[in-house]
Amino acid sequence: MTATRFATTAALAVALTVSVAALAAAQAPKPAAPGAAGAARPATPPPAQPLPTLDPAYVYDPAGRRDPFISLLGRGQEARPTTARPPGLSGLLIGEITVKGVLKDRSGFIAMLQGPDNKTYNVRVGDKLLDGTVKSINQEKVIFSQDVSDPLSLVKQREVPKPVRQAEGRG
Repeated sequence: MTATRFATTAALAVALTVSVAALAAAQAPKPAAPGAAGAARPATPPPAQPLPTLDPAYVYDPAGRRDPFISLLGRGQEARPTTARPPGLSGLLIGEITVKGVLKDRSGFIAMLQGPDNKTYNVRVGDKLLDGTVKSINQEKVIFSQDVSDPLSLVKQREVPKPVRQAEGRG
């Protein structure tokens, strides 16, 4: 009984497919014979419509979404300048320095920073480095304001605290 039902269903499917194909072939337009008097002319394209003008006051608001035209490759890396660095403190990156100590004088705190060249630099609040500035100095740490170079980040500056490094051998 199941074999008979399967054969009947298969036969109906084949008949239906053939019917649909024949109907589609019958409704397809037939090309006119060359030189026939009733030959159809080629269709002319419709007249071009002018493009809509954009409102010049319109501004795209991403609302926290990333720009789809900026590459995601290379995200999260610190900015490495491709040109020669300026000499001294203004040529150092925040990630390259260590805080060796903090001093206090009449005008406030002064931090002693050591660069990768093992030179010591004295800085005050507001002094500039290659990728940021000294934001604040207290007895325990120096806080830097680092410029973020990630084009997909909504934050353009971040705070980087660096604690005073304790001398070796101290408990």
